[in-house]
Formats: sequence, C-alpha cells, structure tokens
Amino acid sequence: MVKVSLLVMVALTVLIAMGLRWREQRLPAVAQQKRLGLMARGKKGLDRWVTAAALATVVTLGIAGGLHWLRVWLD
Repeated sequence: MVKVSLLVMVALTVLIAMGLRWREQRLPAVAQQKRLGLMARGKKGLDRWVTAAALATVVTLGIAGGLHWLRVWLD
C-alpha cells in the first residue's frame, strides 16, 4: 500500500506541476516575465514543484484516508 501511495503521489505531483505551468503561461502578467534571471527562473520552478508536491500529498492522504474509513465502515 505504501508503494502505491508513493506512485500515486509522484504521478499527481507531475500532473499538478504541468497544470500549474500551463496556468502560469496563460496568465498575462506572468507570461510577460519572459526574461528572468537564472536564480529567478530556478526559484519559480522550485516553488511550482513544492506547491505541486504539497497538493499531491493532501490529495493522496485524502484518498488513502477515505479508502481506509470506507473499509472500516463496511466491516
């Protein structure tokens, strides 16, 4: 079960990060900041991945907890 949770979390992290990047590119204020320095681009990318990982963790905990409580209630 732990391996499945980790795989789900990694998959969700990648999907959420892709969604956040797509959203950033669609926003006009963020899209105008094309010429960022190396450190600013790195920080922006790191912030995106940390946010995606945090959201994936919350979703995975919700799914795993929900399945656990569903199993408890059905027993």
